[in-house]
Amino acid sequence: MTIPDPIAPSRRVLMGPGPSDVDDAVLSAMARPTLGHLDPDFLVIMDEVRAMLRSVFRTENELTLPMSGTGSAGMETCVVNLVEPGNRVLVGVNGVFGTRMAEVARRAGAEVTEVQGEWGRAFTAEDFRKVAGGEKYDLVCVVHAETSTGVLQDIPPIREVADELGALLLVDCVTSLAGHAVEIDAWGVDAAYSGTQKCLSCPPGLSPVTFSARAADRIRNRTHKVQSWYLDLSLIQGYWGEERSYHHTAPINMLYGIHEALRLALVEGLDARFERHARNAKLLRDGLTELGLTVRVPESERLNPLTTVAIPEGVDDGKVRRFLLDEYGLEIGGGLGPMKGNTWRIGLMGAGSTRRNVALCLDGLRAALA
Repeated sequence: MTIPDPIAPSRRVLMGPGPSDVDDAVLSAMARPTLGHLDPDFLVIMDEVRAMLRSVFRTENELTLPMSGTGSAGMETCVVNLVEPGNRVLVGVNGVFGTRMAEVARRAGAEVTEVQGEWGRAFTAEDFRKVAGGEKYDLVCVVHAETSTGVLQDIPPIREVADELGALLLVDCVTSLAGHAVEIDAWGVDAAYSGTQKCLSCPPGLSPVTFSARAADRIRNRTHKVQSWYLDLSLIQGYWGEERSYHHTAPINMLYGIHEALRLALVEGLDARFERHARNAKLLRDGLTELGLTVRVPESERLNPLTTVAIPEGVDDGKVRRFLLDEYGLEIGGGLGPMKGNTWRIGLMGAGSTRRNVALCLDGLRAALA
């Protein structure tokens, strides 16, 4: 074979559903010298990452750490550690990632009941109550920020339903963490997962997870082994805890990256960061309306880091996105599931949530539609 040249990726403006633009400081952190996964200096970095994750999740949960793998690894970690064969699991399905949670729970041996919702709308507590019928469940699952539809879900009402059903509550925060308020302790969330490649503006490769004390108790008191050896928290805690026992070789430089990404989020201030995401999302939506485009999700249910837009009739989805990429170096996303071909997904996440990016996107869409 002919040996290829060194890679030289084009510089893009990433305004799709993820990954988002990565701050240069994060990339610089990842280029620092690799340490051994049990090096004393690296162990300090691990402890600092856990402490900062607790701050961003707004929790005191001891069992909080970044899993080696993307957001779906975090989803699987939560499900396979909390679910045993025969457990009853109630899952809200109003997009791709609720669908995925239900499938993962089935593969873990759960008896899964789906609460089917409209794509592009949030759930009400009554939606869950009606399907549950007052029966007992072991776990209730819901997506806080549905990346496939741009919907933000109110969590406290679902917590109330989980209490009525005697269930733990699992929440997908992949596209909300560090872009919207995520109040793990205040909302009574028992387990949650996220990803590095959205509002944290770190490359994909780690999935932060957090578990309440009672969720940790359920993991300790399992009667069956966790389905996955690699994602078994009873083993992984030995590495991230005081024992520092070997489990797998951690992705050292990725952990440098999330360390810097978390640090930057806390330096900015979480409330200021949330306000920035809200402000730029409004600018984008006002501009889209001026272009004659329709934002799909009702205003009270919109996710600020990700906006879904109806593609006008007669406009070719693929051609517009290719035009933006070729002429503006700008990436936006297409729709998934029933929104494929009729929806654009425009991300304003983390370092990419700027007035400049809003203006670039609106200029590009104006030119493409013309």
